Parts: sequence; structure tokens; C-alpha cells
Amino acid sequence: MGGTADPNGRARVVGLNHVALEVGDVEEALDFYGRIFRFTLRGQEAGAAFIDLSDQFIALMQGPVRSERGHRHFGLVVDDRATVRRLAEAAGAELLPGRFLDFLDPWGNRVEVVDYADIQFTKSPHVLRGMGLDLPKSAKAKDELARKGMAAPAG
Repeated sequence: MGGTADPNGRARVVGLNHVALEVGDVEEALDFYGRIFRFTLRGQEAGAAFIDLSDQFIALMQGPVRSERGHRHFGLVVDDRATVRRLAEAAGAELLPGRFLDFLDPWGNRVEVVDYADIQFTKSPHVLRGMGLDLPKSAKAKDELARKGMAAPAG
């Protein structure tokens, strides 16, 4: 069993399994992110915690913290971006200027937050159901998906 044949023998990237963030203190990071997002821990061990994102996860790894401000970031998809903005401000996150909702956590990790309705990223109906979510897509996102042949079947 395999993917689509590639003339150069390469494997195709299918998705993201996880993102690892370096934080100064794992417990402090869990507290910080817990003030903004509701999540379930997939697991925890010395110097690491794993935040469940249904079929993906974020690994919080205690390690060296880089304080430089660059373009290094990761994007989270949420069901309510306005709530994230309010809670991130209340948690002391540094909100960054721009057209997106970007903030820095206390360790300099840049988080970009997008609303599920507005982007092509899509969870299958059975995964959404398992997460207890019923989230619509905007007309723009549906059109983008349709142009790529990825529109949800009618019905």
C-alpha cells in the first residue's frame, strides 16, 4: 500500500502530526495556554507535555528559549477567534499588529490564530463529531475548497 507514484521516488507530505514548542517551564506553559484555550492533555512526562488536537498535537518541551523576533510561528485553528483575542490579552500575551490574530507567548513563540470557518483546513465530519463540534465553513472557504476539488459532498 502506498501513495501516488512520483517519478523521482519522493514521498508526499500528507499533513502535520505535531508541532513542538520550546518553553522555559512546562507547567507555566500549560497554565498560560490553559487560560486561553480549552484542551485535553494527551500525555505528560518530565520536561514535556502533549496537548491533544484530535488527530494532531502540540508538544510543549522544556528547553532553551529563543527570544529573537522572527517569522517563526505556528497557526492554530479555533472555533471562536474573538474569544481567543480576549483571553490572550487577559493572559498577558503580547498581541502583534497585522491583519491576523498573532500573539507571543511568554517564551517568544509566535501563535497565529485563524477561525475554522474562514480557511481551507477541514476536519472530516466524523472527526468533528468526535470532537463534539458542528462548525460551518464560510462561502469563501467553500469556494477555495471547490476550486481544488475538495468540496464536501452535497447533502
